[in-house]
Amino acid sequence: MEEGIRAKRGRRLPVVLSVEEMRMLLNAMHGTLRLMAEVIYGGGLRVMECCRLRVKDLDFDNSLIFVRGGKGDKDRSTVMAESIKVELRKHLYRVRRLFDRDRQAQIGPVYLPDALATKYPRAGVEWAWFWVFPSRSLSTDPRANVVRRHHISDVAIQKAVRDAAIKTEIPKPLSVHTLRHSFATHLLLAGVDIRQIQEYLGHTNVETTMIYTHVVKDFRDPARSPLDALAEKTTSAAPSAAPAIAPHGAGDDHDGAEADSSENTDW
Repeated sequence: MEEGIRAKRGRRLPVVLSVEEMRMLLNAMHGTLRLMAEVIYGGGLRVMECCRLRVKDLDFDNSLIFVRGGKGDKDRSTVMAESIKVELRKHLYRVRRLFDRDRQAQIGPVYLPDALATKYPRAGVEWAWFWVFPSRSLSTDPRANVVRRHHISDVAIQKAVRDAAIKTEIPKPLSVHTLRHSFATHLLLAGVDIRQIQEYLGHTNVETTMIYTHVVKDFRDPARSPLDALAEKTTSAAPSAAPAIAPHGAGDDHDGAEADSSENTDW
């Protein structure tokens, strides 16, 4: 039997929220999980990039967030929204107290990637390397058999976004990644250069980022449908003139028997 040629699947446009829908979604969330959603939307982060943020990755003075070891094991920087700085500083103050308790209890150092634990043996117990969003509970690292505090699980933020979408009744299939899509689209709408957005998102090729240009046209003022022009002529026409297009329900007051005999119900 000859091998068939597999058809290529067409590219799908990403789901994107409008600015008002994004406001509704964030307002339906609370606490740390809302702050995480704001960091993701405000900087275009992937969900695990947000979960793995460390204190040293936040640059408040330059309004930057540094993503370490992102997709493709690449580092990049993206924007930190001015509107979250105050709440983010308050959050770090609370996290610092948790860090201090862990140090007093001599909890194991946080996990360090690659060979950094060997190169910098004290880094795992330093504040700069602590998680921005740490887990509430301790766990045993099976790789080193050490009890330590890991970062928060992505399951929590995924569930929080789904619950907020249900609460706000936004009729779109939402996930945390929708916030990243919305970040890129809203920047394009604001006139930000596509190359700059590519760098924020960490895309290797600009062609990947170009997908958002197809989404943007749906958010800009669309062309006027010719049906609306016909409807406008109908409402503005004089009573004696024949309507350009009959409104819904026109002619419904005809004799019932006549309508029954003439109506074609074979759909």
